[in-house]
Amino acid sequence: MPQLSPATPRLSVPVHDHITDAMKAPAFLRLSENVVLARFETMKVYAALGAVRELLERGRVVPGQTLVDSSSGIYALALAMACHRYGLRCHIVASTTVDATMRAQLEVLGATVDQMPPSQSLRLDQERRVRHVRQLLDARPDFHWMRQYHDGVHHTGYRELAALAAAALPGEDLTVVGTVGTGASTGGLTRALRADGRSEGRTVRLVGIQPFGSVTFGSEGFSDPDAIIAGIGSSIPFGNVRHELYDTVHWLDFRHAMAGSVALLRRHAVFAGLSTGAAHLVAAWEAARDPHRTHLVLGADTGHRYAERVFARHTEASDPSALKPERIDELSELRPPWAVMEWAGRPAPPNAVVPSDVLAPDVLAPESEAGR
Repeated sequence: MPQLSPATPRLSVPVHDHITDAMKAPAFLRLSENVVLARFETMKVYAALGAVRELLERGRVVPGQTLVDSSSGIYALALAMACHRYGLRCHIVASTTVDATMRAQLEVLGATVDQMPPSQSLRLDQERRVRHVRQLLDARPDFHWMRQYHDGVHHTGYRELAALAAAALPGEDLTVVGTVGTGASTGGLTRALRADGRSEGRTVRLVGIQPFGSVTFGSEGFSDPDAIIAGIGSSIPFGNVRHELYDTVHWLDFRHAMAGSVALLRRHAVFAGLSTGAAHLVAAWEAARDPHRTHLVLGADTGHRYAERVFARHTEASDPSALKPERIDELSELRPPWAVMEWAGRPAPPNAVVPSDVLAPDVLAPESEAGR
């Protein structure tokens, strides 16, 4: 083997102790002068790892205990990997949408899986899963329910991501652009960035993205028959969504998200999920109107789950440059296919309010809105 010459720089390359360390590391990619993509294999590894570590440190769970939760897929895999790493057992109540590949991975990792039967609606599927979890807990009170939708412990892992983003984009005013989902990724990341930004004089805005049909930001009166982006919205209220954190909200349909995903692959060779495509489309529009801020796009996962229903249909995709949202001032004005509203820290819409007896104790202090 040839020897390195004295002039050759020695690289510092980490050797990870567990695959989750490699999976959670984002790749930062500049898409334009003021748009940067944080691309992940699966971003929810941050939520699962951070939550499990916090629960172990606080003694709320102990090694060998079984952690249980409901999931449509990505969180299930992240939780199974976190349990694999920290010596815990994992039980998943899986959505009907969890495919054979995902289920096989879960089972090989040691997780046990109860999968819901085919359902006519996302809401029915979610409600069935929650009922089944409650039945499990009645039979096995030693199980710990992770409650990814409601327990604020899932925000904690994104502090690490905030430190990486701040190091990659030092001193820049940021606009975080991401799909809302359970609220942990956009909420946890923005809370941490704002806390750091106050000391550095950096401001941080948050732009959230929702599908039509989601109760989270008041679009439940609509339906999108082609929508397969359940992970970015919900038909039931989520306690981890902190509505007061969001400055702007966009609602868009499946075809607009598809246009963003196909354009991201075509222009930048990035094969990413539909939620990333939606964020890519929204960030380009936002960046054109606010060129002095850096827009950080959250690319939550890869595009493999969408190969047939999105990328195989690439010839149907619209040109993103021909698309634009309709500006609205009130939810009563909301209409498909793409709308944008300055949310400006408003509280949750009535149907998105989670009853207090459902919420889990939050390990985080209330968010201050200073430092925007």
